[in-house]
Amino acid sequence: MKSELHYFMRKLHHTTGPVLYWNVLGMVCIGLMEGIGIYMLVPMLSLIGIFDMGSSGIHLPWLSNFLHQFSQHNQLMLVLFTFVLIVSGQAWMQRLQTMRNVRIQQQFIRTLRMEAYSAILMAKWSFFLQKRKSDFNHILTTELARVSQGTSILLQMAASLVFTAIQIGLAFWLSARLTALVLVCGLVLFFLLRTFVKRAKRIGDQTTEFSQAYYNGITEHFNGIKDIKSNMLEHSHIHWFDRMCRQIERNVVQFSQLNTGTQLIHRVSAAFIIAAFIYLSLRVMSVPPASLLLIILIFSRLWPRFTAIQSNLEYISSMLPAFRIVRELQVQTENSREISEGNAEEPQSAATSAYAVEPMDFKESIRCQDIYYRYEGNDSYSLFNVCASIPAKSMTAIVGKSGAGKSTFIDLIMGLMRPESGSIQIDGKPLTEERLLSWRSSIGYVSQDPFLFHTSIRENLRLVDPDASEEQMWRALQFSASALFVRRLPQGMDTIIGDRGLRLSGGERQRLVLARAMLRNPSVLVLDEATSALDSENEQYIHEALERLKGHVTIIVIAHRLSTIRTADRVIVLEEGRVIQEGGYQQLSADPVGTFSRLLNMQAGAAGQ
Repeated sequence: MKSELHYFMRKLHHTTGPVLYWNVLGMVCIGLMEGIGIYMLVPMLSLIGIFDMGSSGIHLPWLSNFLHQFSQHNQLMLVLFTFVLIVSGQAWMQRLQTMRNVRIQQQFIRTLRMEAYSAILMAKWSFFLQKRKSDFNHILTTELARVSQGTSILLQMAASLVFTAIQIGLAFWLSARLTALVLVCGLVLFFLLRTFVKRAKRIGDQTTEFSQAYYNGITEHFNGIKDIKSNMLEHSHIHWFDRMCRQIERNVVQFSQLNTGTQLIHRVSAAFIIAAFIYLSLRVMSVPPASLLLIILIFSRLWPRFTAIQSNLEYISSMLPAFRIVRELQVQTENSREISEGNAEEPQSAATSAYAVEPMDFKESIRCQDIYYRYEGNDSYSLFNVCASIPAKSMTAIVGKSGAGKSTFIDLIMGLMRPESGSIQIDGKPLTEERLLSWRSSIGYVSQDPFLFHTSIRENLRLVDPDASEEQMWRALQFSASALFVRRLPQGMDTIIGDRGLRLSGGERQRLVLARAMLRNPSVLVLDEATSALDSENEQYIHEALERLKGHVTIIVIAHRLSTIRTADRVIVLEEGRVIQEGGYQQLSADPVGTFSRLLNMQAGAAGQ
């Protein structure tokens, strides 16, 4: 826990810089004014004869001489006016301090959010294959919210520590023996309650575990809501949700019991100590009533500070597991960073980096030479000794059975993953890290599962080019055979299409994604089984669009339905991670013993049944 707290404090200092020091200075000023305002009222009243504190009173001859220049009524008014002025000034400075704390907290959390989010986006594609998307969502929402709350409490505790130190100093000046006694009692209680802080840390670990399981579960349930409804699985998922909610409830109750137990112990201890002070003062030490009032005042101001510090320590201990999760994610993403620091954009410019990179001028071919690749944790290779060539401005189809390595091959070509050995060459030059962003900015990608955001068609198109004109967007829609159905929508391009575009048909979503890819004006268009789920009419729309592109754009198609690639210039056949055939469509289909002709015959037989 100490190392986590140390790293947290270092990170906070690095993010906020000198503002923290100004904050501490402000705390000192507020603590002095608060201490002077409260502690000095009774002694000042004794100076003007309202109380007789005897030997416990303060001895400031210059202040006494100054006050006695006024009448008794004016002395009282002057003391009370000074008290009101000090307390009002302290309240005003307290407001400024609170606002400064909020700014520090929000700046720190904004920095953590940006660093975590940018680090996630800059990680390699292989990193995402090992993680659940809901884990990222959980960390960027729930865990960062806990860190935000913990940061606020930490700043409050820092203020409490400064105020307590100042008030202890003032209290020592007023009555050293009584203050020492209160301080000893507080330190003894802190020592006895140190196990409460460790228990708070354990509860914090459970909070992270439960909230992550809860977030992952509900994300997966709503992603699969159609299967749940279709297979009548509602009751089993409701049972899981009820069990999860009960665990979270117990966790929150446990922390509340711990925290309120601490406060109970402090308050009961305070009552016993005050009672003992009063008894000893009146029966043993014969302390004057005014001095007794000062004793109670010192105790009533210091003891709640001890209680608050103990409570804050428990809250911070329960927050540290959340900060550890955020820190671990940043370490993992940095270790899996796609582009090294020397070639990466700064986090604040990550949002605009896609438009700042000049696309590669692709003219000749993509060549894959002796490619080997296996996923992390797998002993077998997904691609084995792959050699293939994709000519520029032609249509190349990649075919094979499920699990043959088609998508892995495409991911390597796009630079999403790096081969274990072998090389990928673009126009005769290796695809190095320095050329990666330029290469990827020249590619348009359309997946089998088209992804659209819950916003308008216009905003979905402008994701790839925020400065696209109306004419450019309509041209892209026209090209993908989408313009007609978009014009028929209630608000045209401003129609909200729902979560993942569910208000549209599958074919309409696929054509919109193709229009978005073409709005980027790519040199290479990759379709990853983009027509496998389409009906014949929509497949024909896509096919006609691709025909218009031939000779102008390099088209790479992963095809499950082989009828869509009958006009391909080149076909690459994969089987168990190897290239077993390569050539033209007609050439390969004419080979009676080849894998490609067998796949054609199998699909033709299935279609005829």
